[in-house]
Amino acid sequence: MKTPTRLLLVVLLTLGTIAPVLAQPMPPPPPPPDGPVVPMPDWDHLTPQQRDLLISSLRQRWNDAPDQRARMLHHAERWQAMTPEQRRQAATGMRRFENMSPQQRREAKALFGEMRKLDPKQRDELRERWQKMTPQQRQEWTKAHDDDR
Repeated sequence: MKTPTRLLLVVLLTLGTIAPVLAQPMPPPPPPPDGPVVPMPDWDHLTPQQRDLLISSLRQRWNDAPDQRARMLHHAERWQAMTPEQRRQAATGMRRFENMSPQQRREAKALFGEMRKLDPKQRDELRERWQKMTPQQRQEWTKAHDDDR
């Protein structure tokens, strides 16, 4: 399997796990400290208030979407099972996915969904066909294979 395709597969598999975190608006970074930077403690040494602050957004998403809880838990379990290298690849792929246009995202999702149904030989054949398609042909193929229709 070629690296770009493997990366796309990893990204889309982990998308549900990290997308809500990455979708949260990020506050501006704090001003640089005047003195030396003090390292933050590990989890066991955080105060209860610090722990609550870190998990509050997850708690809110969990409570707001009861129908998504099983999926969220499944994605968290998969994330925990990944090696550090797999996590780096997933994060890189997620950033790549975020930078795609809406049309590119639809294409990636449709292509990934179709690839999951195929054996390795069929995936290679689809990949070759995809690379030969014109943008118009890709758009038509995406419409025909889009699960969000």
